[in-house]
Parts: sequence; structure tokens; C-alpha cells
Amino acid sequence: MVATLLRFLLMKYRAKEPTTQAEMLSSIITEHQDHFPEIFTRASEYLQLLFGVDVKEVDPSNHTYVLVNTLGLTYNGTLSDEYCMPKAGLLINILGMIFMHGNRVPEEDIWEALSLIGVYAGREHCIYGEPRELITKVWVQEQYLEYRRVADSDPACYEFLWGLRAYTETTKMKILELLAKVNKASPRPFLSGMRRL
Repeated sequence: MVATLLRFLLMKYRAKEPTTQAEMLSSIITEHQDHFPEIFTRASEYLQLLFGVDVKEVDPSNHTYVLVNTLGLTYNGTLSDEYCMPKAGLLINILGMIFMHGNRVPEEDIWEALSLIGVYAGREHCIYGEPRELITKVWVQEQYLEYRRVADSDPACYEFLWGLRAYTETTKMKILELLAKVNKASPRPFLSGMRRL
């Protein structure tokens, strides 16, 4: 049921259409309607984590929702193909990794972390396409990420930093709050860890 609602919400996001609780109950969750709050919460969390999309209630009296990019990032990766999935969730995760590693992270650490969610360099992914091109070319060209060679490395090693556009469109505190929310934790442990870096 969560997966079905997730697909429905992604369809609404791509169509830029609002939705209501009544619509979700009548067209998606026809059975087990008493479990709607849990199903809706879980689908909303997956949308945010995987796709970088937030569900915002705009009319509490009618339970009307709109879907927007998380953290105000303008990149959604759907400009060229209306059936393409939004990719901002991956970008948010990478920005979070960079932040948590003291504002720079070796490329190999990025790929090691991404492998835990089934994203591998050079291997086509059902949501993100070819991730190496997306991360090292598209997001670098869009200035969300900076990808540079580590000085005096032999053989050549590369690292990622926040790009100019990332600094313009979001803040490290917003990334920190999102990481804490996703991990169901307080931002304080993240902050204390950052102070030690």
C-alpha cells in the first residue's frame, strides 16, 4: 500500500497537481482506510528521502496537499523527460555526506556510502540513471557540487565539496535538520560531531 501511494504521489508531483486525503482514500487506499495515517506518513518519508520531495498540507480543513522540492533546491532532474523520477533526494544525501565529513569528502567515500543504497558508479540505476555522470558531470555543471582533484595525489584522487548553487539554494542547517529528521534524531549529536572536525 505504501508503494502504491508513493507512485500516486510521484504522479501528482510530476503533473504539478495537488491532492487531497479524500482522493487518496477513494482511489488508492480503498481498503484499510483506518491505517491511512501510517501509510501516508511512511510514503511521505520515502518521498523525501529517495526523491527530495516534501508533502505540504496547504488546506487543513480539506486535507489538501501539494508536493514541493525539499529544502528549496530548484534541481529536480525531470526537465528532459516527463517520466523521469526526481533526483534531488540523492543530491541531498550527498550534500549531507559532504557536510558531515567536514565540508569535503573523498570520491571513494561517496561511492562506498551510495553502494549501501544500491547506487554504483557506472551501473544504471532505475531512479538516478547512470550515477557517475549525474554526480560528477550534471551536478558539477549545475554547480550543486564541486568535484576536484586532491592536490599532490598520485594516483589521482578526487573529492566533492558543496558547489555555489547548493550554498545559494539551501543551508547546512537545513541539511542537518533533514538528516536528523530522517534518522529520527535531534540535530544536537550532529552538531557536536561537527564541532570536533
